[in-house]
Amino acid sequence: MKKYLILYRPFLIFLAKFFLSYLVLTLLYQVYLSQFDNNESVDGITKFVAINTESLLHLFQVDFQIQEISNASFIVLNYNHQSIARLIEGCNAVSVIILFIAFVFAFSGKLKPTLWFIFLGSVIVYILNVVRIALLCSALYWYPKHEAVLHEIVFPLFIYGVVFVLWVIWVNKFSKYAK
Repeated sequence: MKKYLILYRPFLIFLAKFFLSYLVLTLLYQVYLSQFDNNESVDGITKFVAINTESLLHLFQVDFQIQEISNASFIVLNYNHQSIARLIEGCNAVSVIILFIAFVFAFSGKLKPTLWFIFLGSVIVYILNVVRIALLCSALYWYPKHEAVLHEIVFPLFIYGVVFVLWVIWVNKFSKYAK
């Protein structure tokens, strides 16, 4: 058994660092979310995502408004005065960013590059999530019959694909395992 622990030590350290960091970050996020009244209000991060999405679409002169409903845990997204979607906490990409950070931390190298990559990667994921929501709203307005494919396949592939590319860049260029 000791032989296998020694042989697989790097992999076991990776798993321990990944799951520990993922657990800690998820627990911290849950503590943050617990401040909001039993799903009767929208958390600040989700509000910020909605505001940024609205600003992005206004840059392209799209008639888009966000509408916060009292005693609701979502924000209504209106495209050309038509309710097109609801933005909930799960749409704010925080869980994706937590996953991204845990992976980078598990493959961490030197402290400064690790922290910079985590920061820049998180910003990239956040911005691309806002773009994803804006594009999804536009697509849902013009192609409402394709909602299931757009929401459940196309746009998750978009955000997770970017995270995967960032991971590949991290492992191959910056982690302690990079050649």
